[in-house]
Amino acid sequence: MIKLALFDLDHTLLDGDSDMLWCDFLIAHGVLDDADFAARNEQMARDYRAGSVSTKAFCEFYVSTLAVRPRLEWEPLRREFLTRVIAPRIGASAEALVRQHEDAGDLVVLTTATNRFITEPTAIHLGIEHLIATECETDALGNFTGRTLGTLNMREGKVKRLHAWLRSRGIDWADCEATFYSDSINDLPLLAAVRRPVAVNPDAPLAAEAARHGWPVLRLQARR
Repeated sequence: MIKLALFDLDHTLLDGDSDMLWCDFLIAHGVLDDADFAARNEQMARDYRAGSVSTKAFCEFYVSTLAVRPRLEWEPLRREFLTRVIAPRIGASAEALVRQHEDAGDLVVLTTATNRFITEPTAIHLGIEHLIATECETDALGNFTGRTLGTLNMREGKVKRLHAWLRSRGIDWADCEATFYSDSINDLPLLAAVRRPVAVNPDAPLAAEAARHGWPVLRLQARR
């Protein structure tokens, strides 16, 4: 039996939403216009928490921010974003939980609706080798088009992408004993699919779902 430890990122291991933080970061650096973008960013976050936004609309809203510059010009900003915004928001208890599963020999995977370009450095920072994230379409020059690629890693898509990832490694889902940590009702499809679902800092709908099913609830403290 292969033991899987699956982690959501936003509001689970990370104190905050990586997409929103990325947009705020770009606004602060003058890449995005505050007057034009901030209100739409807030509305998108509200719609996501309510589960009322489509997966395509949500993912492409944030991936579209990458189309305003050539890919190579993003690298310094991406490094600064990790160092100044993301790393300070990952608490010691989150890092310890990841280490606990790694020390136990579990196959640890970070699975997030946020796109790979933004979250790859976060996975590396956490020491997590395996990342399943929303993929970004690129053009012939390798620049981002602002569109997503393939199955979006959100809601039911997280289950589909996980199964596809396991098949690519020659692993049968039936041979897995999986634990999944998440904060969001949007992750209910994967939470319902694993043997051990854990609600972490859950939103109200997920807290109600966890209480209904008797799922454990975990509170991870943010770094202050």
